Amino acid sequence: MRGKVLDLVDPAPGQLVRLVMWPLALVVAADMVFQKALPGHHTNDFKPVYTALDAFLRHEPVYTANLSSVDPHYLYPPGGTLLLAPIGLFDEATGRIVFLVVNLLAAVLAVHLLLRMFGYSLRSPLAPVAYFALFLSEALVNTLTFGNVNGIFFLAEVGFLTLLLQRRDVTAGVVLGLTIAIKPILAPLLLLAVVRRQWSTVVIAGVLPIAATALAWPLAVDPGRYFVHNLPYSLQVRDYYNSSISGFATYYDIPPMATLLVRGLVGVTVAISLWLLWHYYRNQELFFVATASGVLLTAEFALSSLGQQYYSMFLIPFLFTVVMKSSLLRNWPAWLAIFAFTTYETWLLFRWPAFGRNLEYSRATFGWTLLLIIVCCVLVDRYLAARREHRLTSGIDPTHPAPDFPTPDRHPIDRHPELPPRRPSTPPDQSPGIVAAEAIAYTDTD
Repeated sequence: MRGKVLDLVDPAPGQLVRLVMWPLALVVAADMVFQKALPGHHTNDFKPVYTALDAFLRHEPVYTANLSSVDPHYLYPPGGTLLLAPIGLFDEATGRIVFLVVNLLAAVLAVHLLLRMFGYSLRSPLAPVAYFALFLSEALVNTLTFGNVNGIFFLAEVGFLTLLLQRRDVTAGVVLGLTIAIKPILAPLLLLAVVRRQWSTVVIAGVLPIAATALAWPLAVDPGRYFVHNLPYSLQVRDYYNSSISGFATYYDIPPMATLLVRGLVGVTVAISLWLLWHYYRNQELFFVATASGVLLTAEFALSSLGQQYYSMFLIPFLFTVVMKSSLLRNWPAWLAIFAFTTYETWLLFRWPAFGRNLEYSRATFGWTLLLIIVCCVLVDRYLAARREHRLTSGIDPTHPAPDFPTPDRHPIDRHPELPPRRPSTPPDQSPGIVAAEAIAYTDTD
């Protein structure tokens, strides 16, 4: 027994990684939960949520907060209030613990589903590395410490992407629609269903929030006040706790025209990236869905009126693509950007407080924007290289890409990982009938 447990002889590299990383992941998880999440923080996202849900269950006004303060506010619509109402059945202290545990378990399950999506089991060396990074991330630490719903939304995002890839359109629409009914942060993912022509998903995800609001309307005292009081506030650009480009510019008094120019340029890079992804990678379904979802959500955080750093949890499926041979993230500038918005460490430097404060307040904005630029640059570089080499008809991947690493130990959720995005014209020695027969063989029958 001692030889097997304490004195492993010549372990394989993957086994060695597991031996080192699983204990580290578990210790980091325990430290995060018991030292940070359970004690809480002076920023308390859960308290206004609980107060609103308790008022809803008591049939009292919900949308009564003074929105001029910098404290967290309750901004969920009536339909979201109805869906979250069971939390109000607990007392506040118990409700917070239940909410924390549910979000924690949801985040853990989401990473497990992501591993399966990309073709990895818990026996893979990637599993402990992924959990180690998750529990160190600012996104999960502050989601649990502040008492936010993002852990549940992370699970919903991964579930939606999985169902979308499996062509389970109705269930995918239900999952995404329920999140939009609470807050529309994942709404840009509807574009994936649109370009993949999964129309049932689009319709159901659009109808569910309306249905939830209709059900909640007669049960609430002041549902209409949300649309005249809270919704306009949600759409404003605020100068605190806001890492979007507009929020950064408002905080630092950057001229509106300069802000608009930067947002426009970033928007152009996003459009170019999405077009190249769709045109050349849409048949690599897993890679396309995971990468395009990351581009869409990063663009939302950077370009919308509000972007908060812990939203970066929703970029984890995109970060997982680094294991794929087609990944756009296998370069050091991308990981400099990722470090900026994922690390929990602060840059409030004691010796240089003004410089440190500027670093801390700008790092998420810098990270999101830089990541979008890098993705566009990598895709454009691949496109130009493929055009020079006259191989656009077979895709724009490098001719000799590094393989998937680590090697998947189960089947990923992908239908045609090697199917080229565009079929070349009929070769001289091949009849159109043969080409048509091959095309039918590739057709999805689900």
